[in-house]
Amino acid sequence: MVKDKKKLMIELVTTDVISAILEENTVSLQEAMEAFYNSEAFDRLCDIETGLYRESGGYIYDLYKNWHCR
Repeated sequence: MVKDKKKLMIELVTTDVISAILEENTVSLQEAMEAFYNSEAFDRLCDIETGLYRESGGYIYDLYKNWHCR
């Protein structure tokens, strides 16, 4: 049950981040999804040990932008 809640939280944050990517960039939904799913931010978000799944979509999006623009 706890694992299911964590997965749901990851999915909700992922949706928020992909929405933010779409709002701030001229990309398709497919491109936004691929960009996030292939990012270090998504890898760390999915790693339960990091606890990032408890953070807001905005916080994860900021991490994504910082790591993506390196």
